[in-house]
Amino acid sequence: MPLIRSISGVRATLGDALTPFIVAEYTAAFASYLPPGIIVVGRDGRPSGEWIEKIVCATLAASGREVLELGIVPTPTVQLFAEHQAMAGGISISASHNPVEWNGLKFLNNKGMFLSAEENAQFWQCLDERQFAFVPNQHGESMTTHQNPAAHHTESIMLLPLFSNSGNVELIRNAHFRVVVDAVNAAGSHFIPYILKAFGCEVIPLYCDGTGIFPHTPEPIPEHLGDLSKAVVEHHADFGIAVDPDADRLVLVDERGRVVFEENTVVLATLAVLRNKQYFGEQAYAPVVVNMSTTQAVEDIAAHYGVKVIRTAVGEINVVQGMLEHGSIIGGEGSGGVILPTCHAGRDSLVGTALILLLLAQVKQERPNMTLSSIVSALPRYCMIKHKQPFHGDVQSIATSILKRYPDAIANTEDGLRLSFADGWIHLRTSNTEPIIRLIVEAKTQAEAERLASTCLAVIRDNTFYH
Repeated sequence: MPLIRSISGVRATLGDALTPFIVAEYTAAFASYLPPGIIVVGRDGRPSGEWIEKIVCATLAASGREVLELGIVPTPTVQLFAEHQAMAGGISISASHNPVEWNGLKFLNNKGMFLSAEENAQFWQCLDERQFAFVPNQHGESMTTHQNPAAHHTESIMLLPLFSNSGNVELIRNAHFRVVVDAVNAAGSHFIPYILKAFGCEVIPLYCDGTGIFPHTPEPIPEHLGDLSKAVVEHHADFGIAVDPDADRLVLVDERGRVVFEENTVVLATLAVLRNKQYFGEQAYAPVVVNMSTTQAVEDIAAHYGVKVIRTAVGEINVVQGMLEHGSIIGGEGSGGVILPTCHAGRDSLVGTALILLLLAQVKQERPNMTLSSIVSALPRYCMIKHKQPFHGDVQSIATSILKRYPDAIANTEDGLRLSFADGWIHLRTSNTEPIIRLIVEAKTQAEAERLASTCLAVIRDNTFYH
């Protein structure tokens, strides 16, 4: 598989496109690009991450950079350290939800954010022009480690006004939730149980051995979460948690063993925050920011609390930039990515976990018989269809053809093509991280969603170079 270079970093399959030479070159260029200061490094636990980490840290040392090495940690933990500890930047060694034969590098600036388009252009120029700056003194004495990054990450969340001195931590602890965790044996293996236990939960680890050996395909979607669903029922748990290898995405399983649609993670987190606006000061009525492919249900929840929703292009950096621009209270992406800027500017499954616990505890205090499934069933109901396929063709011709079929729709071309109707929408775009085209449609009924998807898929087939 060719090397994929995008706003999310670089990733590829091992042995062909992702080689030690590529890792060293990207790392050396990043060291040249960043301002002076310490660079924080972490990895998601994949076995290949061990040799990549050695090359990354050695290359940074050879470039005269001091390194804070976190070991196996979620990407959001690397982001949090980069932002809170005044680092020059960070590198998270991860291929996100891709299978084990993949790995990659995610590059972070000194604010703990993914690089913007402009920052990436400067970084890639350093790489393409081989602007490497190695130093003569390469004794490798610049490595330091942090003893307990899980404790630091958890404490950063629990010190937020939403939890500290609000009585909410005690409320959650008194609920005595029982939770099953599937971290695909990767970076979330220690971190998700740690924060759950800090909130007084009984944790049942399913796949949390930290070996990086995935027990199933690592993307947290329903067809991969059968074991988690069974375990939740068998252990009479209140709910289950699934995260991807670098633990920036959070997906839930309700007490009946049913996977909660991934789009509802950010809906539930938004509901948890907006129910507690009093803890957010000037941000209390600031907008919610999500991407163009996120469910309409977020807008319905926000409207109920008198808050606007602003949509951005897909991609964490695009959402984060929109949140910072508008002083957003909360936001994220429908794939299970929750972003709470009062903690840090990145998708974070630990933050999402804390917000879900708070919502459940508060609702159960009001109505003791409420469960996760009953809360989800009370959310605004929409039907969404997500389709992706390999693609080599003319995206513009597809967009033009679809526009002709829906001349009365409100069109947005900021990120591919998004058409909005009275009761639904279509979003067509090429992926930032894979050589595919994505189609997402949402409507009030399944029949209407299928009709919209069928029309668009026919146009895609007619304009694709191979099928």
